[in-house]
Amino acid sequence: MKPADLPGVVIEAVNQCLAAGDFAGTAPAEVHIERPKSREHGDYATNVAMKLAKPAGKAPREVAEAIVARLAGIDGIAATNVAGPGFINITLAADALGQLARTIVEAGTSYGTNDSLAGKNVNLEFVSANPTGPIHLGGTRWAAVGDSLARLLQANGAKVVREYYFNDHGAQIDRFARSLLAAARNEPAPEDGYAGGYINDIASVITEFHPQVATLPDDQAQELFRAEGVELMFAEIKKSLHDFGVDFDVYFHENSLHESGAVEKAVEQLKEIGSLYFEDGAWWLRSSDYGDDKDRVVIKSDGQPAYIAGDIAYLRDKRARGFDLCIYMLGADHHGYIARLRAAAAAFGDDPDVVEVLIGQMVNLVKDGEPVRMSKRAGNVITMEDLVGAVGVDAARYSLARSSTDMAVDIDLDLLTKKSNENPVYYVQYAHARLSALQRNAADLGILRSAEPDLALLDHEREVDLLGLLGEFSRVVATSAQLRSPHRVAHYLEQVAGKYHRFYEACRVLPQGDEAPTPLTDARLWLGEATRVVLANGLGLLGVTAPERM
Repeated sequence: MKPADLPGVVIEAVNQCLAAGDFAGTAPAEVHIERPKSREHGDYATNVAMKLAKPAGKAPREVAEAIVARLAGIDGIAATNVAGPGFINITLAADALGQLARTIVEAGTSYGTNDSLAGKNVNLEFVSANPTGPIHLGGTRWAAVGDSLARLLQANGAKVVREYYFNDHGAQIDRFARSLLAAARNEPAPEDGYAGGYINDIASVITEFHPQVATLPDDQAQELFRAEGVELMFAEIKKSLHDFGVDFDVYFHENSLHESGAVEKAVEQLKEIGSLYFEDGAWWLRSSDYGDDKDRVVIKSDGQPAYIAGDIAYLRDKRARGFDLCIYMLGADHHGYIARLRAAAAAFGDDPDVVEVLIGQMVNLVKDGEPVRMSKRAGNVITMEDLVGAVGVDAARYSLARSSTDMAVDIDLDLLTKKSNENPVYYVQYAHARLSALQRNAADLGILRSAEPDLALLDHEREVDLLGLLGEFSRVVATSAQLRSPHRVAHYLEQVAGKYHRFYEACRVLPQGDEAPTPLTDARLWLGEATRVVLANGLGLLGVTAPERM
């Protein structure tokens, strides 16, 4: 039996209890299995008896004792006992726990994956920075977290489309074009415009390729700068993202919703079904009827669509493309979008749960204990290029993904450039590199892992601790996807790296001098390779490389 089999084994034991009349109730669909903090409490523990006690009308310990009796004698389980108010502690047989190493190595890159979300068609929209400037730190955080979340959802069997919403409609594009025109004419930036070295760079490129722009009337010149400037800026954004390891399946143009008539059509549909009403010269969405804190203007009194009109049409488009879950990853200033997007879905008679909005908090850079405030190129913001230039892609992605997105985070540039255990990404990558070196060193000595290792020999406390943690990887992958929290993977990897380092200090793997390799050598090489696989797979979920040498 493998640790991954335990939930099913416990459920079967519960079913046997119910069939025998040990207690009444219904077997749970799933059972939570966790690693006890102290090894004295066994390899794994479950609180299933405490969950079943109330409906059964029995004390939790009584329910637990009935389940333990059914677990007795099952192949692969060495011991069980009831602890505290009704926890069931389970100790696996040494060979059962040790076989986990072989399971991991043979599964390779597929270890940790599952099909729990098979058939789920997910649209994941993230970053979606306006094409009016480089990607700032908030967008960079979403690039790291969003791509990691996409990988996690895919690891759980979902079909995921990464989508970038290209905001090429509205007043911000007008301000961008006017800013470029002003830069080309060596004039100050408009009061509501954009400034920074990148504006001068783009304006210079456009002027070089279109020298006639100097003689064009203002309206024609501005239109040229609008079209060319947005294209150049967006090409730079896409390149920055690609260099960051993030590529999108779909780049959706906001302007297409207006040009195609999708916005007008969506508004008319809402009118027909009575979800819009006319008041004070404007059309309002009855969003307060669907959980929003107030009704929202969809068509303004001047007849122009409000921003939410595009949002409504965009959601309808996503649903028409067959997505049954639409996840939006937005900045801290978009908190109100949670209710309004769900209300938009409900207004069409759709299930509001097809909409999920994740809000990310601010990111701050710190160097020498002080905030880093200015970018050399963007002027008043720190960009993706600034961060990557300072610490590299791996450190940037890892550090941004390892914190919960509902918390503001300080990125310490000094820490992330250190080659020491203080630097979390270095700590994990170095563990992987050491494990890769271990296999190379063994091969240099002519020691190769056997086809039939005696993994029951892995009974040292450090070996058991490491094996138990490796067995948690599948649960971590599933939970991280379910809770939309890639940071759990990072924290888990740091625990694995720590357990490995402690194992390596306590348990010599390779023979020294004239010593001959033993079956224990072989078993420990399997354990080392299993640990390397887990670290590599986990880093891959975060879009971070797993170096073989450092």
